[in-house]
Amino acid sequence: MTATAKSATARRTPAENDAAAVPEERQVQIHLRKIPLLAELSDEEIIRVKQDLRIRQYSKRDIVLQKGGHGDGLMFLLSGQLQVIDVTEDGRAIGLRMLASGDFFGEIALINDSTRSASVVAMSDALVAFLPAATAMHLFSHSPSVAKHMLKHLAEKIQRDSEFRSLLSINNTAKRIYTYLVLMQKNKQVEPGAQAVVENLPTHQDIANMINTSRETVTRALTALAQQGIVQKDAHRLIIVKPDALQKLVQGS
Repeated sequence: MTATAKSATARRTPAENDAAAVPEERQVQIHLRKIPLLAELSDEEIIRVKQDLRIRQYSKRDIVLQKGGHGDGLMFLLSGQLQVIDVTEDGRAIGLRMLASGDFFGEIALINDSTRSASVVAMSDALVAFLPAATAMHLFSHSPSVAKHMLKHLAEKIQRDSEFRSLLSINNTAKRIYTYLVLMQKNKQVEPGAQAVVENLPTHQDIANMINTSRETVTRALTALAQQGIVQKDAHRLIIVKPDALQKLVQGS
């Protein structure tokens, strides 16, 4: 599928662009303040970043980033929903994680000056800000708040990857599913014992692909958890009502 990124002003006349310029700039300023990576920048730094940003609009199912492409910049999701996916050797698309407003992506290929290790697809209409590599790298090296946040982000990513590798080593399929849910709960940073709401839950097929099992097995496990009152599920989210009970299942109790 070919990306069909469109400028946020592509369908306006020059006069309409001029009329819309000021409110659009104000809107971008508001959006940027909602991005944790940029939240502590000074107003002057925000203005400099904004000057180099290119705002791109995507429709549902558009490819935002293509696996194998060069890491030529850092992307920020301003609105909408994106999914990071990979494709297996036999052609299966695996959903790795969801991206929500305020998230940034493309940092690994940028820092390593390498190619993209996964693709990113729009799950809804989305507004994305693209920051060129030179500006992004300048931020990493000259802004202490950005550097600190990026180091924390990379450390958390390493920890999540390590936990996920440990998950895949679990022989019992049901325990793999329970452990996956515990990790999702952990990533929500809720208080111990409190309910966790997992928004934008991956499909049962995506979960099955990620943890090497079948969709039917995932469905049965989630249905059993719901029947026990441990979780509640609606169309796109999962509420972990009894996190302690879920943890006991992981531990084999």
